[in-house]
Amino acid sequence: MSLLDVLSGALGYLFWFLLLVVLIQPWLSMRSLQHARLRLMEIIERKYGYRVITMIHRQEKFGFLGIPVYRYIDIEDSEAVIRAIRTTPPNMPIMLILHTPGGLVLAASQIARALKSHPAKKIVVVPHYAMSGGTLIALAADEILMDQNAVLGPLDPQLGGPGGVYYPAPSVLRAVKAKGMDKVDDETLILADIAEKSIKQVKELVIELIRGKISDERIEQVADKLVGGYYTHDYPITVEQLREMGFTVSTNIPPEVYELMELYPQARTNRPGIEYLPYPAVPKFIPSERKE
Repeated sequence: MSLLDVLSGALGYLFWFLLLVVLIQPWLSMRSLQHARLRLMEIIERKYGYRVITMIHRQEKFGFLGIPVYRYIDIEDSEAVIRAIRTTPPNMPIMLILHTPGGLVLAASQIARALKSHPAKKIVVVPHYAMSGGTLIALAADEILMDQNAVLGPLDPQLGGPGGVYYPAPSVLRAVKAKGMDKVDDETLILADIAEKSIKQVKELVIELIRGKISDERIEQVADKLVGGYYTHDYPITVEQLREMGFTVSTNIPPEVYELMELYPQARTNRPGIEYLPYPAVPKFIPSERKE
């Protein structure tokens, strides 16, 4: 066998070895991240005495092609979270760490009701944001822990219209009222009927979740403000605004929660990233000059 044949065979084996590494490397990285997450969650549970459940939705990379997967609250999430709540002992408090843009009302309402029905104390921790359905879940907690700059969002239902466009339910009703029912088509009238029902249903759910947490005379006002189109759907509701509404909100987030968030990496993009030096900075040792 000539040297050329040996090199050719070695290159062939090397190619297949590198291909195998490329294929399994993302899986190994994900397994390593999952192990680190569970280890840190165990530390939080032992330190604070809560059963820790996370629902963190990121745009993550999966597979060797690096295809972004957009996450939101769906039925699979509600099944998993409800299972976690159901298997938590009745006397054990729950800490739900929440980071989500929202999702299906059905799934979010299931999680919210399951969380509210747990006998022990429930806290929801929001390190960055919990919009729409995430806000609905947060309202089920006895206490909300938020970063000083974290936000929740309005709960006005979003209805699918022609062409896949979503419309806020309160805006649909206002448009029909402004134009007149006799001047809109049947499809818009049907949409308006659904909008009216959806607003009523979500408002009733919000009242159910917040009853006993704010004064009775403010419940209707707060529910209407969150559901009735007072804000646009992407409006950020701050810690101060939630406190003004009467909710119990603390900004004392355990530092381990921020460490946990670092273990849910955002997918990389081609645009310039955000960079900064870690703080507190460790000063470099500068040797003093020798004096003769």
